[in-house]
Amino acid sequence: MATIGIIGVTGMVGSDLAREAVRRGHTVIGVSRHGAPETPLAGVEYRVGDFADTDAVMDLANSVDVLIITTASGRATGDWAPVLSAHEALIKRQPTTRLFVVGGAGGLRDDEGVRLIDNGFIPEDYAEPRVFARVLDMYLHSNPELNWVMQVPAITIEPGQASEQYVLGGDHAAGTLVTTSTFARAAIDEIEQPAHSRERYNVANA
Repeated sequence: MATIGIIGVTGMVGSDLAREAVRRGHTVIGVSRHGAPETPLAGVEYRVGDFADTDAVMDLANSVDVLIITTASGRATGDWAPVLSAHEALIKRQPTTRLFVVGGAGGLRDDEGVRLIDNGFIPEDYAEPRVFARVLDMYLHSNPELNWVMQVPAITIEPGQASEQYVLGGDHAAGTLVTTSTFARAAIDEIEQPAHSRERYNVANA
């Protein structure tokens, strides 16, 4: 079993990632800016922390087998600069632990090969997909020795039970919907049996 760190553990995606990891017997260290939620998940060690604290993130990375980064703190403030800066700072520090980054669908491409953030599918004023497309570019241009993978939802992600099966895609969306439980199942499958390296892929309910 692995020791898995999850930054953003109390979020919509992070909580289901933790639940799936614990269900399979992994040790989970969960970090959020507010610590444990009102209803803590048994089997998770909750810590207070911020993705922007690169020193603390590096300390966590050095103590786990895989570090999951699922944070979208810009939603609350509308200021996405700290998210971009935190990813940039972590990449520069070159952790040796495998990084599992939860990204967004905006960087996926349509049938003509145009990114969804560029073809009019996503409104111009919707910043989050554009931010995570930039995050993807950061990792794609990182040092070849950095061990990372990015899993993104296929178009839409929402809370819900896991589907019996899921579908994976590369640059093009595998489907229109993935539930957070399905997303978590695919993520822990990838952590247990790595099939992707230094690339982005997407997942949808089958």
